Amino acid sequence: MLEVRSLAIPDVKVVRLKRLSDTRGYFCETFRRSAFAENGISQDFIQDNQSCSERVGTVRGLHFQRPPFAQAKLVRVLRGAILDVVLDLRRRSPTFGKHVSVKLDSESDEQLLVPKGFAHGFCTLEPQTTVLYKVDEVYSPEHDGGVYWADPELAIEWPVKAAEAQLSPKDRALPTFGQLASVFE
Repeated sequence: MLEVRSLAIPDVKVVRLKRLSDTRGYFCETFRRSAFAENGISQDFIQDNQSCSERVGTVRGLHFQRPPFAQAKLVRVLRGAILDVVLDLRRRSPTFGKHVSVKLDSESDEQLLVPKGFAHGFCTLEPQTTVLYKVDEVYSPEHDGGVYWADPELAIEWPVKAAEAQLSPKDRALPTFGQLASVFE
């Protein structure tokens, strides 16, 4: 019922769901623990989070949580579209400091698995974009962290200029990658 493929950073995976369509519309199973485990995804997701972004060019991220509250995420778009970006913060990884990006939308039946050890963020490509993501650890404000989304050192090709992006005050003040202390050893 699902297909899993690794991206350029192999631990980051796209999960494609099978959609059953007829004259009424469609049905798809978005998560079944056993099916995910059969495909090598064994995170125990314990919480769902949802965001709605009113405007195109809204950037949320790049966020992570420090251990012991580090989170893996399973991200999907319920309405609209995003450019989803994942940055490897695992110091000993061969892809440390590298990122991957993927377009997710409400029509593609794809989800993105973001493992622990990565910063995650996205930019909306359509108005009224709604994103749902499962996490395998609860949110802890004391362990919250992030990296400035438009850091030139990261060379992320965002679909919005920094001056036009819609950001929270918190996201505007995040440290650059070079300023970030080691998070994931």
